[in-house]
Amino acid sequence: MKTFGKARDDGAQIGREALIALGGNQSSVAGGPADTVMKSLKILENMAVQVVAVSPLYSTHAYPPGSGPNFVNTTARIRFGGEADQILAILHAVEGELGRERTNRWGPRTVDLDLIAMGDTVLPDAKTQALWRKLAFDQQSVRAPNELILPHPRLQDRAFVLVPLADIAPDWRHPLIGKTVREMLNDLPEADKKGVWPME
Repeated sequence: MKTFGKARDDGAQIGREALIALGGNQSSVAGGPADTVMKSLKILENMAVQVVAVSPLYSTHAYPPGSGPNFVNTTARIRFGGEADQILAILHAVEGELGRERTNRWGPRTVDLDLIAMGDTVLPDAKTQALWRKLAFDQQSVRAPNELILPHPRLQDRAFVLVPLADIAPDWRHPLIGKTVREMLNDLPEADKKGVWPME
């Protein structure tokens, strides 16, 4: 499974490629947070999802500060023969299998699997995506969309997504912002980037 930074060559490619972010800071039936994150990728492969590449594991502080143990974060490129909403349903099923309970937004969790992007797909439309992307910070913790938004509206703000994503998809370009992963990462404050460090 450790395809860190490199694409696997398993022969025929299936479906469309998507980018996902994975993280957690609580133990599960699979073990500690790092074991749980890696187990989620193995479960995905048993659900008709092809894992193409996986970034190294990173540590990040819990948010808000003091709210829990550090997180383990990684990202992956996957391929799947269905649509974005079907991928999302699979990601939620994997979370459920590993004990994720959606009770507290931005709270501790066993594992969190986010669909970040699917090629240059914009869902549900550019106007709605922009509305959620530009949502005021004080609203982000209390408001959540009731439909799938692609690309993920917080992608460009999150070092814990962009740092590992730069390992496996640095040239993926946001279809609305027009910037690559590498460029979005470079735009972040240095303090944000230093808050994401490789696990030993």
